[in-house]
Amino acid sequence: MIVPQEIDKEFLKDFKGLIVKWVKAGKRFFIVTGGGKTTRNYQQAAREMGIKDKTALDQLGIYTTYVNAELIRNLFGKLAYSEIIKDYSKKIKGDSKIVVSPGWKPGCSTDFDAVFAAKKYKAKRVINLSNIDLLYDKDPKIYPDAQSIELITFDKLLKITGKVWRPGANMPFDPKASELAKKHNLEVIIASGRDIANLNDLIADRPFKGTVVSNKI
Repeated sequence: MIVPQEIDKEFLKDFKGLIVKWVKAGKRFFIVTGGGKTTRNYQQAAREMGIKDKTALDQLGIYTTYVNAELIRNLFGKLAYSEIIKDYSKKIKGDSKIVVSPGWKPGCSTDFDAVFAAKKYKAKRVINLSNIDLLYDKDPKIYPDAQSIELITFDKLLKITGKVWRPGANMPFDPKASELAKKHNLEVIIASGRDIANLNDLIADRPFKGTVVSNKI
């Protein structure tokens, strides 16, 4: 979302406008930035140069998320907490309306980090924004008969994704994050980040396009 090829300044301006609007309406946001294509480019290059250690590849990906997080934090200026939160185990204090965090530690993705933060700060919903508007039962780019899914349980999602996570894996949602969200009875929404109007409807609790994952379905 942040760097599809180059930094998407127009998207980021629109995203900022939406979040600031809702902050003024009383909402608070914990934003976790992924590394996306930048992470996968670095990890692929590392693999091609003979680096095979999973922890090293994971740590490389985490560092790429730091740059994205700093960009987003500065985008929101004084509305955001004064630094990016690199250690999710420490709960911050204060009344900042926006907190921005990068990846945390090897062995998990930013999906997992977002779910962990939701649990720690007692949020009930995690919104996973990406370049897909819905979850599908298989890759629609490869399989023309792929079926979209609007409602699904975590158990059924894990049957689609499997339960093993790999550094740089391009999945709709990290299996480890699904298991943690299931355990703590959170709701996860998978939706397109580029459709700002749809995201506005989602935050406003109006009908929206996306996939809802929970234990209650």
